[in-house]
Amino acid sequence: MNMKKMIIPALGLSLFMVSCGGPAPLVSTPIGNIDSVPLKVAPLTEAQTKSWGAADLVMDTIPGMSVDKAYAELLNKKKGETVIVAVIDSGTDIEHEDLDDVIWVNKGEVPNNGKDDDNNGYIDDIHGWNFLGDVVAENMEYVRYMRKLGPKFDGKSESAISAADREDYAMYQKAKAEYEKEVADVQGTLNQYNAILAQVKPAHEAMAKKLGKEDYTAKDLQGIANPDATTQQQIGMLTQMLTYGDTVPDVLDQLQEGIDYFGGRMDSHFNMTADFRGVLGDNPDDWNDKTYGNNDVDGPTADKEDVSHGTHVAGIIAAERNNGIGMNGVANNVEIMVLRAVPDGDEYDKDIALAIRYAADNGAKVINTSFGKYYSPHPEWVWDAIKYAASKDVLIVNAAGNEALDLDGIQVYPNDQELDGAEIADNFITIGAMHHDYGSEMIANFSNYGNTSVDVFAPGTKIWSTMPNNTYEYQQGTSMAAPAAAGVAAVIRSYYPNLTAAQVKDILMKSGLDSSQNVVLGGDPANAQAFGQISVSGKMVNMYNAILMADKMSR
Repeated sequence: MNMKKMIIPALGLSLFMVSCGGPAPLVSTPIGNIDSVPLKVAPLTEAQTKSWGAADLVMDTIPGMSVDKAYAELLNKKKGETVIVAVIDSGTDIEHEDLDDVIWVNKGEVPNNGKDDDNNGYIDDIHGWNFLGDVVAENMEYVRYMRKLGPKFDGKSESAISAADREDYAMYQKAKAEYEKEVADVQGTLNQYNAILAQVKPAHEAMAKKLGKEDYTAKDLQGIANPDATTQQQIGMLTQMLTYGDTVPDVLDQLQEGIDYFGGRMDSHFNMTADFRGVLGDNPDDWNDKTYGNNDVDGPTADKEDVSHGTHVAGIIAAERNNGIGMNGVANNVEIMVLRAVPDGDEYDKDIALAIRYAADNGAKVINTSFGKYYSPHPEWVWDAIKYAASKDVLIVNAAGNEALDLDGIQVYPNDQELDGAEIADNFITIGAMHHDYGSEMIANFSNYGNTSVDVFAPGTKIWSTMPNNTYEYQQGTSMAAPAAAGVAAVIRSYYPNLTAAQVKDILMKSGLDSSQNVVLGGDPANAQAFGQISVSGKMVNMYNAILMADKMSR
């Protein structure tokens, strides 16, 4: 094609549109033919790693979402409207240096006067609502099933179960099997971490004393002259540890973090006696009781560590762009509505359903849901909330999950369909996670997938974002991929407010980049499938192409 011949008609069309008082249409060419892009051989630099989700596959050979390219070439002369994005999560550090200017403020509420000024049912909900109150830790849902059904079925044989109770009994048996497996796995991992720490810590202390420093290197270890048998053993062990971190103290910190995490799971996720929700004063099985929680959206703990997940998610969406600190969120023109409803453990259906309804009733146009579970006692409450959000033209962007499962045929919650049945609404999009190495390894080894159940993929491994107390950190998961896509959705809703939630979902799926690559799933080379067959769209989110399609659809 002779591009010079195309310039004049395009320019003429732009002048015509301007003379009519409307904005000039975007005439750039969508990104395509990415299979001809060379694979990136060199490792990412630190700067590239911290911002790879914004990279452009063609220019950078990194499978980001072309965010920077979209701002530089398509949105640099456009002005968008402010869009409210609700983050239903663990809570958010609303005082963070990179988030404090993008937190939603409920203008209908007078701060801290103890009244429900806007009559929305929530008192002093200035930045959102905390449906968890002071709750931090929680059980897994299958543990709650066991606690609820155990007294009824423990010690009974299957033949003694009445026909009316068989469905509950089957659920109890399933939950019990999952509990026993997970407890054994977590306890085994915890024992392993403790055993490694018990060997590495004294070896490190002895070596640090011998070398006169804590931050010795593998070269330092190999330079020790005439080591005795014990020292040789210590050198071998510590050299191996240095493959997992820059220094042995770094590795010791990682081991302790693992011990704290898995020990915490034993104490909370699998705890069969603690009543975590009791302090909230709410019955999670009573839909009519909705007056609980408080307005403390950045959580009850002084160090704010309980809101680290939600803070990371919020930063991916909306960390203030180009302010010279931290990082850039995907979206500008965004306000984050904070809805704390996800504890350290499985969320309650009631909290999630009420949070979705709160967001829809209070002006959110996009909701991010970076959580999920495989058991749900009241899925109908959440399904009804999803349909309610659809009636309010709100898009829900949902994380696919991190178990490397094919979700086709596996029920996960929240979702907009039962197994592979028909979708209940057109405003719900599920996001899998991409890795930054384009090629066969570009699907995150933890990401769930599914030809009928996962809609599209977005960056989700080693994502740099905001953490509590003005800090930043890498995290990974489909929890990070969902807000990346939610950020793109918010940009579309900002610059093209006439488009509906269903249209924005359609754009995210249809405008993405496709590839003929076979990709490894679950980190297992034996499990490789065509990229185009592991999601509904067969694509990865691309903001540049999404803006071009949105511009065309909005005409």
